[in-house]
Amino acid sequence: MKKLLTIFCLFLLLQPEIRAQEPLTDLPDWAIGPFVRPKGVNPIISPDTKTRFYDPMQKKKVDWESNDTFNPAAAVKDGKVYVLYRAEDKSGVGIGHRTSRIGLAESKDGITMKRRSSPVFYPQADDQQEFEWPGGCEDPRVAVTEDGTYVMFYTQWNKKVPRLGAATSRDLVKWEKHGPIFQDAYNGKFHDIASKSASVLTTLKDGKLVITKHQGKYWMYWGENHVYGAVSDNLTDWTPVVNESGELKELVSPRKGYFDSHLTECGPPAILTDKGIVLLYNGKNLSGEDSDPNYTANSYCAGQMLFSADDPSVFLERLDRPFFVPTESFEKSGQYPAGTVFIEGLVYHQDKWLLYYGCADSRVAVATADGEQK
Repeated sequence: MKKLLTIFCLFLLLQPEIRAQEPLTDLPDWAIGPFVRPKGVNPIISPDTKTRFYDPMQKKKVDWESNDTFNPAAAVKDGKVYVLYRAEDKSGVGIGHRTSRIGLAESKDGITMKRRSSPVFYPQADDQQEFEWPGGCEDPRVAVTEDGTYVMFYTQWNKKVPRLGAATSRDLVKWEKHGPIFQDAYNGKFHDIASKSASVLTTLKDGKLVITKHQGKYWMYWGENHVYGAVSDNLTDWTPVVNESGELKELVSPRKGYFDSHLTECGPPAILTDKGIVLLYNGKNLSGEDSDPNYTANSYCAGQMLFSADDPSVFLERLDRPFFVPTESFEKSGQYPAGTVFIEGLVYHQDKWLLYYGCADSRVAVATADGEQK
């Protein structure tokens, strides 16, 4: 009897932690969601050891998606959902030490995927080779203009400095690379800094997310540690927003004691709504005394923040708890066992929001939400 009482007491003590690990579902009226995982479908993309393609850099066939497939972008074209996902080969050991390429999958319902056997975007012997080889092309975000031009922002990784690059396409298969997006701004002042994770401003128009402007210019949020801003006239050359000292203006930063205590990394394209601009982002938890004890140390959970529609650089508020957290086994095992739901792709399809995310840097999964906002 004493043993049973001890077990019961331990169970009660664990309940607050169990509840705290759950995502926030009672969202404010400006947030998007709640998102749920469709039953029995995830992960929707996993590594494949059988697909091989001729790598122009090594001049031989390689198993380009054999080790990991993760961190997906998404877009809608001709009534189908297309997912562009990062794929790693087995050329190195550990995250960031292999070569990454970007594969393409298509789906009528956004869930059942048909994949191409070869990547559609990868390092080549071109004018971007110095920025993309040997690390490759990582972590894409994709959005589309009203006239049907797809714009991809991705990390160019030469295993020295990660840089945000831009590319454009009309069909999501053939891409034109435009190089690092900050190389010309302020005489190249920010060309050689580490830059990642660009979320261009979009809006829902006629049932489709399309890139939009603010006061005549394109706008993006970007950054891994802090959230920064940037503006552009052409979507490929960008000027970072700076403060009075000429340094990058920090719009949002990590918070001690919260799930985003280590990183506030931009996620899918930001969305202009009637409540303001909603940015979905990836919050990484610290380990140690400044972390949020309700979430696993070093885990990535998903948050949402709101900016002013009148001035996109003005931060208004954010969720204190994540709206999406690692719960499934494939989200807590793989390259990143601390747990990762890394959101990068968001589309509006068949009256639903479809959110695509990387699972522990190893798989791709999807979550859905009703299209009607509160």
